[in-house]
Amino acid sequence: MSENQNTVTDEKNFAQNSDFHPRCALVGVRLSDDGGFDASFAELSRLCNTAGGEVVFTLVQNMEKIVGATYIGSGKLSELADLCSKNDVHVAIFDCELSPMQVRNIEDKLDDVRVIDRSVLILDIFALHAGSAAGKLQVEIAQLRYTLPRLVGKGKDISRLAGGIGTRGPGESKLESDKRHIERRIRALEDKLSELEHNRKTQREQRNKSGIAKAAIVGYTNAGKSTLLNRLTDAGILAEDKLFATLDPTTRRFALPSGREMLLTDTVGFIRNLPHHLVKAFKSTLDEIVFADFLIVVADMSDYECASQIEVTRQVISELGAAEKPVILVLNKCDIAKDNVLPPEIFASDDTVFISAATGDGIDKLASKLDAEISKFKTETEFIFPYDAAKKLSYLHGAAEVKKVDCLEDGIHVSAVCDEKTRGMFAEYREVEI
Repeated sequence: MSENQNTVTDEKNFAQNSDFHPRCALVGVRLSDDGGFDASFAELSRLCNTAGGEVVFTLVQNMEKIVGATYIGSGKLSELADLCSKNDVHVAIFDCELSPMQVRNIEDKLDDVRVIDRSVLILDIFALHAGSAAGKLQVEIAQLRYTLPRLVGKGKDISRLAGGIGTRGPGESKLESDKRHIERRIRALEDKLSELEHNRKTQREQRNKSGIAKAAIVGYTNAGKSTLLNRLTDAGILAEDKLFATLDPTTRRFALPSGREMLLTDTVGFIRNLPHHLVKAFKSTLDEIVFADFLIVVADMSDYECASQIEVTRQVISELGAAEKPVILVLNKCDIAKDNVLPPEIFASDDTVFISAATGDGIDKLASKLDAEISKFKTETEFIFPYDAAKKLSYLHGAAEVKKVDCLEDGIHVSAVCDEKTRGMFAEYREVEI
């Protein structure tokens, strides 16, 4: 196996050995116009802990702009090298996305210290928590897509095809061979993922035909989404006080106070600077958000960054193309919230519910809110069509799921599961909602 392929393997296994806790240094640059640095850097420490690392020290440099070659200044890099040596550091984690050149230049200064960035750390946590076959495939695809542009050839091995004396002849460089190998691997993984996605698509179509409203539980990582699903449905899924404890989506039925049912899907949490290649690799998982009838956005109101986390969540929802979906904002952990500063419009909005998923406070209000929301979506309705309007039945079959048809003396009685738009189209024949 080549050096580059070994690098891919190493990046997969940062947190796989639970008995080994790498000693880590966290490095960041505070730019003059970066108001979110402190929150992001504090988050990096939690990400490191979630991945099984031990934060030995942190190093922050205040700068006007990033140094292109080494990210931090030469003096700060020398200081980092000295601190790593004195503290027996295994890994230096930068709160950014480093270029291949930056990684190489920094590692040249840090003897026997691995250099990774925020993206690699997040990918590693995803690898640790992927449980399903689809989740594991998506993680590996994301890792390989991240690694591919970062393969670096060295010395004479850069290319035998580059031209010049001593380079002509058949064959390809190890670098080119490694790239071809990774590209083939990505294609093979994507083919496997497509097969699994076909099954998921079939399940999604069956849910659509059932007429049961679907809501996706979304929000910042560690906001309490899994705890909420467990509280509502006794789902029994893992709910830990860690970032990205949930990776694979879980769907459960929830019986509402009215007796109607709906489907709730727990989804992977969002985070600042979520790598684009990660969003792309997890498209099939995130599609649960896109195909939901409405969204339950959960936020941790005990976190002083609650307002900015809500904004990050809204940005990711928009990037996924789901910005127009109805939203219920659920402010969780109200039992431990202190004097957080949240925009007044959040408190004044009728679409905001305050709960504690851990204690059950406010859950009844949320259930009533959900009941009111799904009444806007598909419900089972009975229609009576006169016999001279029988041809309109074909249109109803195309727009709704027809459950039952009875030809009676007063006309054709039809029970169909349909949305508000379809009910409006056939309002003159509508008898009653079931």
